[in-house]
Amino acid sequence: MTTGTFTERATTAVQDTQLRDALARATVHFVDGRLTAMGELPDPDGLRDRGRAIRREVLENLDEHLATLADAVEAAGGHVHWALDGDEACRIVGQIAEQHGVELAVKAKSMTSEEIELNHVLEAQGVSVVETDLGEWIIQLAGERPSHIIAPAVHKTIEDVIELFKTATGEEGLPAEIPALTAVARRALRQRFVEAGLGISGVNFAVAETGTVILVTNEGNGRFVTSLPPVHVAIMGLEKVAPTWDDLTVLLPLLTRSATGQRMSSYVTAVTGPRRAGDIDGPQEFHLVIMDNGRSDILDSKYRESLACIRCGACLNVCPVYGEVGGHTYASTYPGPIGSVITPLLEGAESASELPWASSLCGACLDACPVRIDLPRMLIELRDEQVARGMTPRSESWAFRWFGRLTRHRFLYSLAVRVGRLLQRPLTRDDRITSAPPPLSGWTQYRDFPALAGRSFSERWEEMEKPSHD
Repeated sequence: MTTGTFTERATTAVQDTQLRDALARATVHFVDGRLTAMGELPDPDGLRDRGRAIRREVLENLDEHLATLADAVEAAGGHVHWALDGDEACRIVGQIAEQHGVELAVKAKSMTSEEIELNHVLEAQGVSVVETDLGEWIIQLAGERPSHIIAPAVHKTIEDVIELFKTATGEEGLPAEIPALTAVARRALRQRFVEAGLGISGVNFAVAETGTVILVTNEGNGRFVTSLPPVHVAIMGLEKVAPTWDDLTVLLPLLTRSATGQRMSSYVTAVTGPRRAGDIDGPQEFHLVIMDNGRSDILDSKYRESLACIRCGACLNVCPVYGEVGGHTYASTYPGPIGSVITPLLEGAESASELPWASSLCGACLDACPVRIDLPRMLIELRDEQVARGMTPRSESWAFRWFGRLTRHRFLYSLAVRVGRLLQRPLTRDDRITSAPPPLSGWTQYRDFPALAGRSFSERWEEMEKPSHD
């Protein structure tokens, strides 16, 4: 779902009962799991405060931490590449593939590579790319974007997966059982790990003091990708630094408990450079691509704290908007509340102008964020910038301007309320307005308006203030 405006895509999505049922099951499961897992900690709020402090310190001293990281990676025998934008990052990976005559690359889950559309670039270069995370492979077979940061195929039914696997493998009569379908994926993918000349991964965290890349997965594919191919390339946004292993011990449990409700993910993989003498596996070469792609601009702005995100997806799971329309409605690599903030910042306000408005500003995302990113504040400020730049409809600006003037004059406001009471009479049933003419019909199509009260608060207050003659 990539055509049309956000509103048009959302209108289609809310009519898809299958999508909404799938989203409800997944998000409720994730939310319940997060609440349980965080509740097991002796001081969850204290851990969140420490996580927030670590991420804030990283962003305040990012240049120093990146220099330490780069030195440590090179000391461990790895290569560090700096990419100003997505095109340069893709070019670097493409050059590495070309230098080694790579025809097949296997990938672990990586939102950063999704952001820069790396697969399309490599495939245009003649390199076949296979996603090996189960959810990502499903999405690749379907030719779609991920719908969720940690559960990319959350919107797919088991019947959808069976059809995709049948087309990809030619296997007939696949049972509607998750273990059986997982076995199909395992048979299809494992030979690819052996054949691949290049393994590509993202980076959940990069420990600066040792130059270690941390991957957090629930499948073994990440370890195959980083150990079997002769060359491993890890791509990270420049904000993904954990200065020390002590810092990692704070951030890691916050990530896993907030993302999937697990005390720890099934696989936490630490990669420090290429294979060394005596190692039984590992790549012959290790490359770390550190990408900016607009992050420095965010770092120097009032939206800096958005870069503290650890990509757990907790804000998506509690967002009432995401829960109704799903990730594809955002037409962005990063959906949900965090996507509504960083997508306009990374891609430009004009290309994602609707996203800051795709929020009820209920504050649930702030409550759920493990590092306490104030997403509601930034959504409001992005909206304010759009208004100041004249990016909102003139009719809307006119309406709010006159409403503001109306509310500043008591007589006019009281008069408008009286007129409103008269106009609402034909539309009111049991103190509710269930159907209204445009433009209010856009609201009453899905929900009711409360009717104006018979007496306003001011009128009641005046009656209470009148002296009694009893």
